[in-house]
Amino acid sequence: MFGIGFQEMLIILVVVLIFFGPKRLPDLAKSLGKGIAEFKKASEEVRKGIEDAVKEESAEETSKTPEDLSSYGKAPGSVAAPVSGTPPENAPVEPAPSTGAPATAEGAAKGTATGETPVPPPRQG
Repeated sequence: MFGIGFQEMLIILVVVLIFFGPKRLPDLAKSLGKGIAEFKKASEEVRKGIEDAVKEESAEETSKTPEDLSSYGKAPGSVAAPVSGTPPENAPVEPAPSTGAPATAEGAAKGTATGETPVPPPRQG
C-alpha cells in the first residue's frame, strides 16, 4: 500500500498515538474514514459525469446525417447541377447572368439580338 512496509506503518501509528493520545484516536480514524469515503463518492460522480458527456457527444455525432458536399465551393443560394441533365421539378430557377443589355429585342440595337455593338471584322491586307 503506497510503498509503505509494515515497519513504516507501525512507526506512523505509534507517532500518531503519542501525538493525539488514546482517547482521540478512534474519533480521528472515524473522521479519516468518512473523508476517504466522501472523496471516493465525489470522484465517482465526476467520472460518471465525464462518461455521460462523452456518450452524449458520441451519440450526437452518430445521429448527424452526412453533410452534403455537392454544392461545396458554390455561391450561396445556387443549386447543384443535376446528374441526369434535367432539373428536378422543385428546383429553383436561376436568372441568367446580367450583361447590362436589354432583355427584349425592342431595346436592342439594330442588327444585334443582345443589344451589344457589333465588332467589325478584322482588316485583311
